[in-house]
Amino acid sequence: MSRKKVLIITHTNDNISVDKVAEFIHQSGGEAIRFNVDRYPLDYRLSSIYDGSQWQIVLENDQGSHNLHDIEACWYRRSFNLGTGLKEMMEKEYLGATMLEVKRTLFGMLESLPCFHIEKYSVYRRLDSKEEQLRMAEKHGLKIPATCISNSPQHAKEFIETHDQVITKMQSAFAIYRGEQEHVVFTNEVTPDHLHDLDSLALCPMTFQEKLEKKLELRVTIVGKRIFAFSVDSQRVANAKTDWRKEGVSMIEDWEPYQLPASIEKKLLSFMDDYKMNYGAIDLILTPDDEYYFLEINAAGEYFWLDKLCNNDISRQIAGVLLGKEERIES
Repeated sequence: MSRKKVLIITHTNDNISVDKVAEFIHQSGGEAIRFNVDRYPLDYRLSSIYDGSQWQIVLENDQGSHNLHDIEACWYRRSFNLGTGLKEMMEKEYLGATMLEVKRTLFGMLESLPCFHIEKYSVYRRLDSKEEQLRMAEKHGLKIPATCISNSPQHAKEFIETHDQVITKMQSAFAIYRGEQEHVVFTNEVTPDHLHDLDSLALCPMTFQEKLEKKLELRVTIVGKRIFAFSVDSQRVANAKTDWRKEGVSMIEDWEPYQLPASIEKKLLSFMDDYKMNYGAIDLILTPDDEYYFLEINAAGEYFWLDKLCNNDISRQIAGVLLGKEERIES
């Protein structure tokens, strides 16, 4: 009997999460095929061939040649640094067109793979819209903060003046580089001084939300139909009150397992089912009035520090879902 093959899309410098999932896949009798996208196309070869009414998909990597047309499942985790090295290998005038073709080839292959997907690549791209996330959360009965997404200085000013306290953030995760220094853009509180700078908003839209008082911050990781919830008291650390990620490293040992109310779990699972998602890292806030608010979901959100708190059960569950051994949402 042949082993079930699972394709994992990631990159060379991904963290231990991928190794743990691969380990559990092997322990369950499966085979994990790792596709490090930073090695494609310079070191990896990918071919999709249709001939005689049959498709063949072949990946050649440093582990050998792998048939992908008969894989059991695909886990798209990361596509960081796709096409590494191309810039140094070709003339600048051809680089843009080449990278476009590399992306179309890889992601086109992934989207068309006739197997189970933790999530299809198109679902990841759909989740780029934080506005749709909020609408979907509200649709399934979850509370969301008052929100304004705009590049209108006037509308932003009116929203800020309507609420006692407001935070601002970007829909996409990115960093600003000044020289060699990386400055990650976190969530920040709006101050009176910011009202004088709103004219620059016309050049780039931003997201404004009412600032919610926090009793706890929750990271809820859902895999298939299983929920792993953890909490942290971010208000104990001054620099983490607005965005715990600012002190993510120093607070990594402060997270604790948390039991969500059954009603919230039901709403979150309904939300996941609507998206046809089998993995999601969801951020919630618990207010002092014990109200739960949905902030956002990340279809490729990290979980490695939480996995350690539950004996790697998150990684074990991902492997089980990929192999069809655990309950999952079929796309």
